[in-house]
Amino acid sequence: MTIIVHHLENSRSQRVLWMLEELDLPHEVRRYQRNKATLLAPPELRRVHPLGKSPVIEDTETGYTIAETGAIVEYLVEKADGRFGPPPHRADMLRYRFWLHYAEGSLMPPLFAKLVLSRVPLLGGPAQKKIQPMIDVHLDYVESELAQRPWFAGDQISAADVMMSFPLEAARSRAGLNASRPATIAWLDRIHARPAYVRALEKGGPYAYA
Repeated sequence: MTIIVHHLENSRSQRVLWMLEELDLPHEVRRYQRNKATLLAPPELRRVHPLGKSPVIEDTETGYTIAETGAIVEYLVEKADGRFGPPPHRADMLRYRFWLHYAEGSLMPPLFAKLVLSRVPLLGGPAQKKIQPMIDVHLDYVESELAQRPWFAGDQISAADVMMSFPLEAARSRAGLNASRPATIAWLDRIHARPAYVRALEKGGPYAYA
């Protein structure tokens, strides 16, 4: 059994590589580079999935092709018999479910908007200033939660932490996340120190947000 990961540089798919390393599931990485002018994914990815985006995995055991990071992460939790899945305590389980979806549903949209605006000449700068307060609300909320517990769902690392890694790394890179939010920075330092995270970086290649 092998899981094939169609991995695009500097993308959300780095989380999938990290998850696979944590779960010690056999996998093969097929790397793709962005178009240097547009920064978009190459057309080859459309041969794997109609949307032509990454991440996408192919499970050679089941024949399934799965897209969307959250769906992939949940699939891998099932594949690994629940490891990195929801904790048994109900309050922690509800936190797990919340952060698993919050990463892409709430935190990433304003971060992505700021990235797009940073590439718009003249008007992009003033527009970014209006978006930053929205991002700060999210970063303050994350900081308040991580000040109470070491991991997003409780005392143990889980798939919720994997999902939150990309937006918080992006926020550190381009949206004002710094030492003024020490609990969040400490969390980033913890995930970056994990051997599985380091191995995933080695397999995935360049990743600007780590």
